[in-house]
Amino acid sequence: MPPETGQRAIPAGAPGGMQLFDRDGSRKYLTVVERARFLRAAEQAPREARTLCMTLAWSGCRLSEALALTADRVDLAGGVLVFATLKKRQDGIYRAVPVPPSLLEALDLVHGIREAQRRRGRGAGVRLWPWSRMTGWRAVHAVMVAAGLSGPAASPKGLRHAFGVAAVSSGIPLNMVQKWLGHAQLSTTAIYADAVGAEEQDIARKMWG
Repeated sequence: MPPETGQRAIPAGAPGGMQLFDRDGSRKYLTVVERARFLRAAEQAPREARTLCMTLAWSGCRLSEALALTADRVDLAGGVLVFATLKKRQDGIYRAVPVPPSLLEALDLVHGIREAQRRRGRGAGVRLWPWSRMTGWRAVHAVMVAAGLSGPAASPKGLRHAFGVAAVSSGIPLNMVQKWLGHAQLSTTAIYADAVGAEEQDIARKMWG
């Protein structure tokens, strides 16, 4: 996917670290408009694929973290999803990410969250998507294709980066974005502040009203 007009076709981030542009200068994250197209296309996908796509887009979690999500970690009252941060070196590291009520309602409707939580164990061990990583990736890819999206940004990782860029663009403090994304270092999260410069058109539209 070629860089859009006004965007910097250069890598953002520290050398050897996480990058938001590939070697050809193509974005590795979806813009606000592209993410909206993806979510509209997800509405037409099979129910389980739709909720997976919504979860990735609205929580910024990794695909592996979404696929590991269990019913007991959907906090309907608190309005958060609780993810095991799988890239940390030790087990038992969790983070709570606030998500829109529409996502929580969809998860309950499709996956029977309330029913599962009324059972013994409150849904512990009941995975929402008992899929392999490849099955999950293919479900997301199919929605990307339906939305007319391609290139390095059209991926689960592209949704995660889109979440980070959107959060920083909205004025969310970097330390909060770090917590939501489960980054070990704030310097990793800080690359999204660099990407905001490439989203100047979106920021300007807010000023234009």
